[in-house]
Parts: sequence; structure tokens; C-alpha cells
Amino acid sequence: MRCSSKGCREMDDLGMNREHLLTLDLPALKTALANEGMPPFRAQQVMQWVFQHRARSFDAMSNLSLYDRAFLNERFMLLTSKLVRTVKSQDQTEKILLQWPDGGLTESVMIPCDDDHADDYGQTLVSHRRTACLSTQMGCPVGCAFCASGLDGLTRNLTRGEIVEQALRLLHLLPAERRLTNIVFMGMGEPLANLDAVLGAISTLNSAWGFHISARKITVSTVGLPPQISALAARGVPVTLAISLHAPNDELRRQIIPWAKGISIDKIVLAAGEYFQHTGREVTLEYIMLAGVNTLPQHAVQLGVIAKKMRANVNLIYYNEVPGLPFRRPDGMVMQVFQQQLRSAGVNAHVRRSRGRDVSAACGQLARQGDVALSLHADADGSTA
Repeated sequence: MRCSSKGCREMDDLGMNREHLLTLDLPALKTALANEGMPPFRAQQVMQWVFQHRARSFDAMSNLSLYDRAFLNERFMLLTSKLVRTVKSQDQTEKILLQWPDGGLTESVMIPCDDDHADDYGQTLVSHRRTACLSTQMGCPVGCAFCASGLDGLTRNLTRGEIVEQALRLLHLLPAERRLTNIVFMGMGEPLANLDAVLGAISTLNSAWGFHISARKITVSTVGLPPQISALAARGVPVTLAISLHAPNDELRRQIIPWAKGISIDKIVLAAGEYFQHTGREVTLEYIMLAGVNTLPQHAVQLGVIAKKMRANVNLIYYNEVPGLPFRRPDGMVMQVFQQQLRSAGVNAHVRRSRGRDVSAACGQLARQGDVALSLHADADGSTA
């Protein structure tokens, strides 16, 4: 049975009509439990078990009475997905494949990064960053010409609970001393086309009772939907906004991003300015480098003009190959020259490393349904690791 975008309540294998716990925030859970005569602190205990102690079932919540655990099992579902497959890249990036109750499939990625740096007193510190890359839709409606996720179009939006559950599944991969530190909504789907569910998930990710991740360490990536950018700005949540520009002029952009046909770069520039005014956060421009398509010197000049109008940083991203698509990955010299042109124009530009490319976990590679079906078949007959 398909879950609605406002929550997930469905008949499970036992015939019980249960609600997905992860669609609720703490106040909503307090209300639900209070209606059953439970004290308010019981909801806090449940959230602590889920997000701090990483309990995978209500039965594991040992300081709750047997009656309370039985009630929770009868009323709520905690994890609704089936973890079908986990693969690890040579660079330790991990990708998981989840199957939802309606049979739909999504992929999510965890990217580890341990950086040494010196503090103000010259002492060496190590930052153990663990970034979760989350999907917001099954498939993608945008249909970027170079991306695997949208090759089969959109199946449906994910619910708030399903988005949160991806982060929880990735958290379960980590040892107890590690936690998720960063979130990027850069998986399958267009986050701003599922704005209410994404905002709800951000609340859980950001809240002290949830994952307690700073809003400034949460990035929402969008192809550039001006009305939705304005709506996000009006909420005043200071997340990082990343705009997937990928072309420095409207004509080229429309060729590689079908949704750009009704959205001019000028409109995106105005929306980005509004976002900065409301949040004080500069936007980031994401620019996938497609060899010979958007990597010419004149493209760098045009992109530099746009970035300066927007006061934006630019991330240059190597194209990650997708079987059956005609685009090529540029060589390192092309990337360096393009970056230097932007920097010479006064633009803060960085070349972003590809992570998880060998297991198709890198930007633009998260699987279309046909590829996932092949993976499921291979797993079933034992022919893959």
C-alpha cells in the first residue's frame, strides 16, 4: 500500500494499522502517548532510544514497561524499510539500498572524512565527519540528461519518516563512538519538489531530541525552483542552499536540464538573493563538468558573472559516468584551468572530489530502477559480493 506524503499508516503483515514513528516530532509523540494516558517523559525516552541509543525495535527499550512496549508495537512502526544491500567503496564510502513497503527502492550514501587540523593553540585535532547523502523521492522528475536517478522518471515522493529513516539506517552502520555530522539532500529526487517532507525531516535532523545536527551542516540541493526557494527562505532555517546550475546560459541549460525550459537563470539569481537576505547564508553553485559540453573557456567567463551576481561559491564536480549516456569525464587539466579562470574573476571555486565512484555511489550515479532490479537479482542468486 502506498504511503502518503503526510505520513505513513498502513496495514502490515500482521494486519495492524500502524503509524510510522519517524513521521512524528517530539511534541506530536507526546500528544499521541498522552491520549493513551502515558506521561510526557515517555515520549522523550522513546526518542532517546531511537536517536541516541540507536534502538532498532521497541522491544530493545529496556527501561519501558512490557505494557508500554507492547502498546508501541501495536500502534507504531519504527523501521519500515528492508535493508536489501550495503556496498562499500575503496574509499570507505558506503551505499545502502532500501526497499519500502510498497516495493519502491531508494539508495542513500554515507561519506566518511577524517581531517587533521590545528586549533587556535597549535594543537592537532581530528574532525571525524560522517556525511549522509539522502534521497527525497523514488526516482526523479527533473530528467537531467547526464544523471542516472531520473532515467525512469518519478515514482513518488518519500515521506518525512522515510527520509529520516534513511539517516537512521546510515547511523546504524557507524560504531557507537561515531555519529552523523553532516547531511546533504543530494540523493535521488528534487528536494524542493517535496518541500514539506524535507522541512519535516530537517526538523528531526536538527532538533536536540533527534540527530542534533546543526542547520549549517545540512545542505539542500535543488535544480533551482524559484517559488520553492522563496518558501524555504521564508522559513528562516539557515541550511546551506546548493543550486545545481550545470550550465552558464539558458540555452545550454535547457539542453541538459529539461525542467530549465521554464526557469531562467535570472529568476534563479533573484531567488538566491532572497534566500541570502532571509538567512544570511551564501548559496553554493554546483556545476557538473561534462567534457566538451560546458567546460569551454567562455563557459567559465559566463559562470563567473553569475556567481558574482549571486555572491556564490562554486563547486566544480567531475562527471561520474553512467552506462548508456553519451557524456564524458573531463581530465584534471581541464578542471584546473576552469577553476583558475573562476578564481581570476574573483570567484571562490573548488574542485570537489568524487567519492564512492567505484560502487556507483558518486554524484549522479544513484541507481535507476532497472539497475536496482538487476542488483536485487544478483544478490538473490549470490553472484555478487
